[in-house]
Amino acid sequence: MTKNDAKAEIKRLSQEIRKHDKLYHTLDQPEISDYEYDQLFGRLVALENEFPELTTQDSPTQNVGGPILDQFKKVQHKEPMLSLQNTYSADEIVEFEEKIQRQINDDSPVQFFCSPKYDGVAMELVYVDGILERAITRGDGSLGEDVFNNIKTIASVPKKLTGSKPPPRLDVRGEVLLFKQEFLRINDANDENGLPPFANPRNAAAGTIRQLDSRVAKSRNLQMFCYSLGFSEGFDPESQFEFEEHLSKMGLPVMPCSSGSEVSQKALSQICTGSQQVIEYYKNIEKIRSRLDFEIDGIVVKVNSFRLQKSLGKIARSPRWAFAAKFTPEQAQTIIEDIVVQVGRTGALTPVAIMAPVSVGGVTITHATLHNQDEIDRKDVRKGDTVIVHRAGDVIPEVLSVLKEKRPKSSKAFSLPAQCPACGEPAHQEPDEAVKRCQNSLCPAVMVESLKHFVSRNALNIDKLGARLIEVFFDKKLIQKFSDIYKLKYEDVISLERQGEKSTTNLLESIAASKETELHRLIYGLGIRFVGEQTARTLAQYFKTVDAFLKASEEELLALPDIGPRVTKSVTTALAQPRFQSEVRELIKVGLRPKAIKGVSASQSSKFANMSFVVTGTLPIPRNEVQDMIRQAGGQVGSSVSKKTSVLVAGDKAGSKLEKAEKLGVSVWSWDELQKQINDI
Repeated sequence: MTKNDAKAEIKRLSQEIRKHDKLYHTLDQPEISDYEYDQLFGRLVALENEFPELTTQDSPTQNVGGPILDQFKKVQHKEPMLSLQNTYSADEIVEFEEKIQRQINDDSPVQFFCSPKYDGVAMELVYVDGILERAITRGDGSLGEDVFNNIKTIASVPKKLTGSKPPPRLDVRGEVLLFKQEFLRINDANDENGLPPFANPRNAAAGTIRQLDSRVAKSRNLQMFCYSLGFSEGFDPESQFEFEEHLSKMGLPVMPCSSGSEVSQKALSQICTGSQQVIEYYKNIEKIRSRLDFEIDGIVVKVNSFRLQKSLGKIARSPRWAFAAKFTPEQAQTIIEDIVVQVGRTGALTPVAIMAPVSVGGVTITHATLHNQDEIDRKDVRKGDTVIVHRAGDVIPEVLSVLKEKRPKSSKAFSLPAQCPACGEPAHQEPDEAVKRCQNSLCPAVMVESLKHFVSRNALNIDKLGARLIEVFFDKKLIQKFSDIYKLKYEDVISLERQGEKSTTNLLESIAASKETELHRLIYGLGIRFVGEQTARTLAQYFKTVDAFLKASEEELLALPDIGPRVTKSVTTALAQPRFQSEVRELIKVGLRPKAIKGVSASQSSKFANMSFVVTGTLPIPRNEVQDMIRQAGGQVGSSVSKKTSVLVAGDKAGSKLEKAEKLGVSVWSWDELQKQINDI
């Protein structure tokens, strides 16, 4: 490669890496995997090593992280938060030790402190005289975001260090995580509320940390492990092992260190002498990786001695005394044996790939969602294709790519059917949607999924009536609609396979207990399209009784804060169906006693009282969470701009609503202005 060729390639790689840095570190919306990013970065490093005169100060190889968001206070790190060099090769672990031995002129085996490489969000905690005063993201390595209000909601992070004499100042670093089960719970909740799912636990953790309402962070059960020392006063441990022992005694969360050669799921850190022990540790951690409660993507290897760390120093953005040995992405090759179409609660037709069983990260994968026709066309996925699959965030099966060179000659492109596969009625696709839907309310597939939604935790919360039992009862014709649940008899249930006396009694008691419910739970449970939990609350708060709700008019609905034309049409369409009206009244007849929720009291009012808001554009947090913040401050939230609108909160790409607000003379607030107004309340 000539110097000019190298210059052009370095420019191209730098631009692409900066784009992905912003997507990953700042927007929490990565478009490529860590492995693909590392390949790009490794290519840039290799070129700059070959042509060092082309390396510039603003090169991604000389900087850490990405730009920080404006809505958080910017805080300088007392000591830079560096990034680690990494490898995907065990051979380079040997090279790492040899390089250190050459630098210190000693060929004795080096003592390393090894620990998992957590796949979360780097964080610095600042303690002054033992009191937590700040929590700062990595940011660009020198300047980070102060997210103290969210981090202090993490139960394992102490607000005050234990011990009689805490250091005058201690900046300790670590990783904020969401465990796998919590990630699935959050995505389930997003799905129920019509929100897009998080791509992986790391994204969910990053999005949670950047919430401006700390109640959201508190509800998501974040975790943290501490593992690194930043700036400190009056604190001088001799080694990484001693440092983490001190942290544990102070009450800070650390990963316990294994005392022997075998690591366990409860003690994943280990001291290794020499590169061969490190390689053995690497292999052991990789074996148990899939069984851990949280995501890791490799191991971190640090020289244990702090004195030796100091003498080795750093280069550009990375320390010389530590590096990451990452695991090759957990992927596998398999064949798509069939593509089937599943029908969801809203009638959505979802294509699902049925695959030859393949093990990925210790878990056997047999199917993966293909989302919609656009996604199938983009990847050109067909029946009979050989594909590469992985588990997104080690949780969700996903088809990454098609090996087209292995495609059968007889293969045909897949298209979603024109009719619903469950009932045969025509499927319809709205012009502004990517999803085809069955519009038959009596469709058996729609009904089964609707029943599952009706009994879910945020609806009627019948915890003993799970998805499997719903399907069994439906197949046996015992439950065909919501009210049938409350007509189940002891003999109906006990006669089913695997149903004993105790489980039958528990189920019937759970059903009976659900009769005492709130009106918003019932409205949400009815599964009216576009009516999520918050909209159901608004409806319940206004109408107060089932009878009043069933008589709701279009005019009444449109006058409500967060009820726009789309929701109004959906609700009025449902209310106009005799079958819907009959079923809701039947639920009351069989014993449901839904209570209305109370409105906001006068003592809860604020300067936003009697103000109507509309939120539009791209904002740093999901729009429904912004709307909740406004409601908590006493404001009302609508979906369309009119003369009645007090304020339009406009993010990026605000579009026509901003134009209309300016034309009508409606006040327009930026995200920063909204925060200022809320904080002044």
